[in-house]
Amino acid sequence: MKTSPIVSTLSRSPGRPRGFDPDDALDRAIGTFSENGYHASSLSKLTAAMEIAEGSLYKAFGDKRGVFLAAFERYVTLRGERLARELATARTGREKVGAVLTVYAEYSHGKIGRRGCLVVGSAVDLADSDPEIAKLVAAVLASHEKRLVNFIREGQEDGSIAPQVDADVTGRLLLCVMQGMRVLGKTGRSQEEMTSLVNGALKLLD
Repeated sequence: MKTSPIVSTLSRSPGRPRGFDPDDALDRAIGTFSENGYHASSLSKLTAAMEIAEGSLYKAFGDKRGVFLAAFERYVTLRGERLARELATARTGREKVGAVLTVYAEYSHGKIGRRGCLVVGSAVDLADSDPEIAKLVAAVLASHEKRLVNFIREGQEDGSIAPQVDADVTGRLLLCVMQGMRVLGKTGRSQEEMTSLVNGALKLLD
């Protein structure tokens, strides 16, 4: 498996052993960025959440933007791994679409829901002012959309999704539903409310 540039840089840092676990620190940074957004996540907030000194942050990540890029990469990786586990037991295209929607519903209620989505937050907070991050966000969303479109077409082939469904349009619509779930989750919606959206969205496949 190809090693990412960010992870590679962190793992090759010379000198005395770092006094913190980078993954644990980044997990805490993800929470801070998701809850507060990039601009409102000050260095003091980040170092407090990550439980590291400001000097350690600079040494390991370069600056706040470096922390964000590493956190964004880890966020996408972890979410991808979780989704892969859920998809492992899905047999039909319809079940795969349902699995994706269910994962997003689970992320969109309670404490995790109120924390928010780093991808959605980045699109709102940084996409207009930082071209590199704008490309990262666009690539992630495009990947989600492509996955949904492929699952819809797979479902049409296996008979679990109606043949008249426009795969491209419906995949994009489902992406909007998923990202909308994450926005609603910030307002404290219940698990029941978010789960009901999964059943409603699956009717688009009939």
